[in-house]
Amino acid sequence: MPLVLIVEDEPDLQAVLDYNLRREGLRTALAGRGTEALKLARREPPDLVLLDLMLPDISGTDVCRELKRDPATARAAVIMVTARGEEIDRIVGFELGADDYVVKPFSLRELVLRVRAVLRRGDPAPETAERLHVGPITIDRAGHRVLVAGREVPVTALEFRILLLLIERRGRVQTRDRLLADAWSEDDDVSERAIDTHIKRLREKLGDAGEWIETVRGVGYRFREEQDAGGTGTLIA
Repeated sequence: MPLVLIVEDEPDLQAVLDYNLRREGLRTALAGRGTEALKLARREPPDLVLLDLMLPDISGTDVCRELKRDPATARAAVIMVTARGEEIDRIVGFELGADDYVVKPFSLRELVLRVRAVLRRGDPAPETAERLHVGPITIDRAGHRVLVAGREVPVTALEFRILLLLIERRGRVQTRDRLLADAWSEDDDVSERAIDTHIKRLREKLGDAGEWIETVRGVGYRFREEQDAGGTGTLIA
């Protein structure tokens, strides 16, 4: 069962979230402080972190930054939960690697559905080949890993999904609307600017291989065909 780490300093809200997620068949771990959350995450890396941003010791943004910096926890999905709902707050959250952003007060049922949606994004794609190899990039579907020239690159669940979509559809332009529809849940309030932010972060993590993701000005993005570099894309079983 997936493990959800609930980082919330309000005991009543923490208890409600714990009860409802366990009722959905999920395992939970609880933390009321940022430092405690980091210790728990390193002891047993969670599949998803429900992260309050206003914590009594360190901010939730610092917790997210540390989780994404550590290779052991970098692939954990993060849903930020906060009373701050301005666009700039959302953009900062996505820039730090958050997969979703929920503003208080929120519908408990909606939050549970968002948790389920984000966890589904992390599932391996239902393809026959476990590995997809194009140029210097290899996607290990079963292991949910991205490798560049054989070296693993930590990516978030959402970044993994975006890269997989682009590679599977290489040579074809993917509009921002198409990426919104396929990589995010339909209930997510995500702007086109947020997509650009995720692509920028993904390119940075891929290093020189990030050049394989091309920007089609005014339209969207395209993963270039391998024959452009003198080869052909292959599926490795």
